[in-house]
This record gives sequence, structure tokens and C-alpha cells, in this order.
Amino acid sequence: MNAAPIKVLVIDDEPPIRKLLRMGLTTQGYQILEAPNGKAALELLGQEPDLVILDLGLPDIQGHELLRMVRARNESVPIVVLSSRGDEAGKVQALDFGADDYVTKPFGMDELLARMRAALRHQLQVHGERPIFRTGELSVDLVRRIVKVRDNEVKLSPKEYELLRVLVGHAGKVLTHKFLLGELWDSLTDAQYLRVYVRQLRQKIETDPERPQFILTETGIGYRLRAPD
Repeated sequence: MNAAPIKVLVIDDEPPIRKLLRMGLTTQGYQILEAPNGKAALELLGQEPDLVILDLGLPDIQGHELLRMVRARNESVPIVVLSSRGDEAGKVQALDFGADDYVTKPFGMDELLARMRAALRHQLQVHGERPIFRTGELSVDLVRRIVKVRDNEVKLSPKEYELLRVLVGHAGKVLTHKFLLGELWDSLTDAQYLRVYVRQLRQKIETDPERPQFILTETGIGYRLRAPD
């Protein structure tokens, strides 16, 4: 996939666990940030991870305290806790403090991946986005960043995907050129740049790009993505 990878912050003081997670998650397309202790983890939060995997048994900051600190700095980032077998009270406390889910050590990679996907999906639902958006024959999986038309996967550039995701987030609503430019670029104000990417996106997802069914032009205003089914 061309879209930017999901960034995962792994906080664990055991090098073998970090290596296992780095290898397992990297092969699934995730970008990994590693922290061996709480101090390093708090510094790496500045890189705005999309998900946090937190081991409760850290050497410098008590795991639940670090969880509270992470949640205080970022209310919405999904957090999956790694806990020891039999520590039921610790798991409950972690969830009370804001963790989204937990996995018990030793764990299987398939189980962890499933918990991560569920946490990411829940975050999208909290923010009012659907994990899978559908309108007509177009579907957009917002967790896995997969776009399909008539069950055929469509490869998009990062900027094309960003444009589509913004449209999906406001499906059915007219978005002005100014709003879209502000969402996609820091300083561009020329709508011609936007028209180029809309045209490229239409070439990939529309049956007839000259008569679009999904991305509709609001003349002189902007664009509207067809409302979800």
C-alpha cells in the first residue's frame, strides 16, 4: 500500500520482546517506535504514534502511572497493554486508567494484531468515522487503508489516499476548495493543485471519470463525496 504506515510505539524493557514485536509488526506494514522505559516513551509521544503497546512492568515508571501520563497527553491514541499471566487486577486497573485492550504474556502475534485492529477500529468509531466506508461499488477500509471498486483493490498514492480519506470523513457534505487545500497542504492556496489530484483519483475509482458517480463537483465551491449507503 502506498499510504503512510500506521505508527506504533512499543514500550517494553525486554529486548527480546521488542525484537519480536519489531519483526512481527514491520512485516505487517506497521512503522515501529521503540522505548525501553517510561522516560523514552514520553519523549517518543512527540512523534504522535497511532497506537501504543505498553508493558506494565517497566523499570523506571510504574506501568499504570505511565498509562495515566500517556492518556493525559493524548486522550484518543489507542493503547494495548501487555500484562503478566494471572494479573487480573492489573488488567482491570489498566482498562480503568484508559487502556483499550490487553494481551497476556506470552502472546501470539495473531492475537496481538487482532487486538490492535480492534483498538484502531474503536478509535475511528469514537471519532465518528466508520471502519469501512461504502457507497455504491466503492469501499474504503479506514483501518487497513485499502480502497476497492467492485471488489478490486485500487492502489493510491499517499496524497490521493489523504484526499479520499478527508472526503470519506465528510461524505455527503460539500467541502470547499479552501478547506480541502488546508487539510492536504500547509501553505498551498491554488485550487489547481487540488483539481489535479481529484482528476487522478477519479481516473482510479470512477467507471467514467468524465461523468463521476462518487466524487461530485460543486461548481465554484468544491467537491462532495457521495453519501454512504
